[in-house]
Amino acid sequence: MFNHLSAALALLPRRLLSSSPRTLPGARRRLLLLLLRMEPAAVRCLPGEPKLTISFRLDGSHRHMLRDQDEPLGTLLTRISHNFVKGRGKAKKCKKNKGQPPVEAPEPAVVKLFYDGDEVAHTVPNSEAWRDGAVLQVGDVKYSVQRNAPALITAELPGSLLAGFPVCPRLEVEFGNLQDCEFIWFKEEASNTNTDTSSEATGEVPGQEVGWTEIGCGRVHVPSNQDIGYRLKLRCTPRDGGRSGSPKELVSVGAVEAGPGVCTFDNRHAYTVKEAEWPSVRVVSYNILADIYAQTELSKNVLYPYCAPYALQLDYRQNLIKKELAGYNADIVCLQEVDKVVFTDSLTPALDAFGLDGVFRVKEKQHEGLATYYRRSKFQLLSRHDIMLSEALTSDPIHSALLEKVSANSALKDKILMRSTALQVSVLEDLNKPGRKVCVANTHLYWHPKGGNVRLVQMGVALKHLSHVINEVAPGAPLVFCGDFNSTPNSGVFQLVSEAVVPQQHPDWSSSGPEESCSMELLSTFPPLLSACSQPAYTNYVGGFHGCLDYIFIQPDSMQVEQMIPLPTHQEVTTYEALPSVAHPSDHIALICDLRWDP
Repeated sequence: MFNHLSAALALLPRRLLSSSPRTLPGARRRLLLLLLRMEPAAVRCLPGEPKLTISFRLDGSHRHMLRDQDEPLGTLLTRISHNFVKGRGKAKKCKKNKGQPPVEAPEPAVVKLFYDGDEVAHTVPNSEAWRDGAVLQVGDVKYSVQRNAPALITAELPGSLLAGFPVCPRLEVEFGNLQDCEFIWFKEEASNTNTDTSSEATGEVPGQEVGWTEIGCGRVHVPSNQDIGYRLKLRCTPRDGGRSGSPKELVSVGAVEAGPGVCTFDNRHAYTVKEAEWPSVRVVSYNILADIYAQTELSKNVLYPYCAPYALQLDYRQNLIKKELAGYNADIVCLQEVDKVVFTDSLTPALDAFGLDGVFRVKEKQHEGLATYYRRSKFQLLSRHDIMLSEALTSDPIHSALLEKVSANSALKDKILMRSTALQVSVLEDLNKPGRKVCVANTHLYWHPKGGNVRLVQMGVALKHLSHVINEVAPGAPLVFCGDFNSTPNSGVFQLVSEAVVPQQHPDWSSSGPEESCSMELLSTFPPLLSACSQPAYTNYVGGFHGCLDYIFIQPDSMQVEQMIPLPTHQEVTTYEALPSVAHPSDHIALICDLRWDP
């Protein structure tokens, strides 16, 4: 009963809460003590919805009732009374079957609803009757009604827990604010041998923490080596300012396991301990290797045969990815090869806890795509302008000239139109200086080593679209263009971006053979862009290949590079033969730089 003390107190007027029961006048003192003894009855009732729900515990069983909002209150109270009688009748039958003395048939329960001390008329519709602070009486039991109280509608712990790596629960709260919620973490005691977590994960908070030791608070918890071998438990109380809802407990399915030790990104975190100070902006671009590609037979037996099978598992790699990204303290994060489920269930809950909001663009007919995150204390999202490059080429008139040239070779055109490559475009506004905008682009170009001509056309479409978006939506806004371009520094794509033109003689136009050749001079709609992280020796490092494929392009007349975070050294990478590895989650390496954005 007293487990719901905080929820009951949230319903009381502030003048009651500010005083001790002993100092209150008699009537108010009795009201306070009465409410403290009450169980909660949670009511969810939203305008425009035909139904409302009422949840409470009756005779030790949880009751969840779905009723019409316009139904008279008396009909619902009668139903509660019938449920009370039915529950008592089942208890009587159970005792009779066990050979115990017969129990008299239960009497119908008196069920009433009060508000401000007055009984609510039975003719009042449910939508008006169930008010916050009302009191429901069922027999001798009274309930404090919480209408639209903060509630956790999603609450899950990750399946894999590693010592030294942040545990970020997936949480969704209704009628509340995650930033207001209260979090308490517990560690399983050695004597706690109960492994049945199903009731704990969904039930109410127990009265005492038998078998558990409190080890921390806060939305994110980092287990220590002393936690290895023990399960964790999180108690979360949903809140909205001073209002509280019913707490919920989550118990990890498995115990904390040992981490991999030193990771390839640990040394890089030394450069990013603090957030960049305004007007500087820290940007990250990272292909995190989609699970649908990591778990194929090709990946296991050909691409990454040197990688331990468990290190390719999604839960394990997600631990590394979340720790790596959290340690970079970035303001803008552009990710490629993001599984839809990973974005929703893993990355977004984790990065939200570290102050980042995100948007997702899935590839057509694929299960992975692009994700762009931004620090909500520094930016707000103004608009999105995502496209599929092949679709835009044929449907948007601004690409008509390029489409005409591509159409000269039907084989190449068909190949380009088969690609589901996307361009994610987000226009952000600087909250420190309203009106100051930046256009953030994110893409993952066609992957095939002989697809240079396809990538050139894709980049031509992308640059034209970005120029159009900036001119129409954010005139004068600088461009930050991130991605896995699958293009080395000697490619036509890099030349187009960095020199603003690629000649018709460039070998990439015939990269897939003479039958798909389509020579043309291609011009960029932007002046030459700068690779903010220069041209590192490698951003992709696997058993059979290492080279630079990833870039962060900027406009040098509006942004300057303040700091480039060094990549892992060749020795650090080859310690694990190649990437991905036990201590690195992807076959790519994150690019990180601090950019100065002149105010």
